[in-house]
Amino acid sequence: MTIKSDDEIAQKVNSVSSLLENSGIINAHVYAKGAENWTEQFKDALNVNGGDDESDEAPSAMDWLLHLLTLPFKLVFACIPPTIYFEGKLTFFVALTAIGALTAVIGDVASLFGCVVGLPDSVTAITFVALGTSLPDTFASKTAAVSDPTADAAIVNVTGSNAVNVFLGLGMPWLMGAIYWRVPYRKG
Repeated sequence: MTIKSDDEIAQKVNSVSSLLENSGIINAHVYAKGAENWTEQFKDALNVNGGDDESDEAPSAMDWLLHLLTLPFKLVFACIPPTIYFEGKLTFFVALTAIGALTAVIGDVASLFGCVVGLPDSVTAITFVALGTSLPDTFASKTAAVSDPTADAAIVNVTGSNAVNVFLGLGMPWLMGAIYWRVPYRKG
């Protein structure tokens, strides 16, 4: 079998791509860079320790265990397109959708766990909400404290995250309750 190039089709493809690029609709360089970034996201998700090439030692058994436990989450979030596409708008909406779906799944798993253990839904919800808001802040504070010589970022993270949790976590329901009870109830 011999494959011959068709110059007529190649000219049409080149003219359409140059027309789209000149009109500003598509920038081939941006999309090529985006494809490269997206490929890198998947490579990092599949590698133990995120493909960290800085250390010469092999990953430990704990590294492998944690990698295998988090691999589904890594792959889901590797599907989120890089910010280079559509000025980051596509990334924002896809990430928001993924976070919403993941929240729904984790909520269902927490409810099932509470049912199996025999805890009421309110206790399970409060426990998982507390863990879900506090553990990431703990790890971020630890990372900031280790990497920053003055640990200023760790202190800011601790006070800022707790302030947001308290003021939004208590303030928003309080505001909603105040509005609900202030607005008179009228029958249709």
